[in-house]
Amino acid sequence: MKHPSQMQQLLRVGVTVAFITLSFLGTMVIRIPIPASGGYFNLGDTFVMAAALLYGPLVGGVVGMIGPALADAVGFPQFILATGVVKGFEGLLVGALSRIKPRTPWVILSLAVGVGVLVVGYYIFEAYVYPLLAKSIPFFGVTDRAAALAEIVPNLLQGILSAVIAFGVWKVFARRSA
Repeated sequence: MKHPSQMQQLLRVGVTVAFITLSFLGTMVIRIPIPASGGYFNLGDTFVMAAALLYGPLVGGVVGMIGPALADAVGFPQFILATGVVKGFEGLLVGALSRIKPRTPWVILSLAVGVGVLVVGYYIFEAYVYPLLAKSIPFFGVTDRAAALAEIVPNLLQGILSAVIAFGVWKVFARRSA
């Protein structure tokens, strides 16, 4: 029989892989194009935030960095860099902040910060980072400030909807473990 800490590590890896898969599928299954930027609305953030709330910053960060970025590799490879950084940071922060006080008001604040990271992070990448990178690497020449601005509202809606669903998932599991 395996040592309990080995079993816990194995379970943690399994949970992380499961949430990576869910965030990948949540990003792939519902893809509503945002014509101004070439990006798309999706619900992959739901699983990034839920993983962060349920299993903490490390799992949330890894799920955010890998699952949605893998989904971008299928049809939207130009966004892999932004997605990996932004959603990895989103998962890390939601997980870290929600651990400070795992009570409803603090969890809601954590999710709001996650939505802010999503919106502001993509804006920075699309308005500044990608245009700068495009000067040397044409592959990144896919957005500009106007496109980034046009994507704020869809990203905000995506983040809010994902946060609401993740909050519901957290409430169900928090009630079951109490």
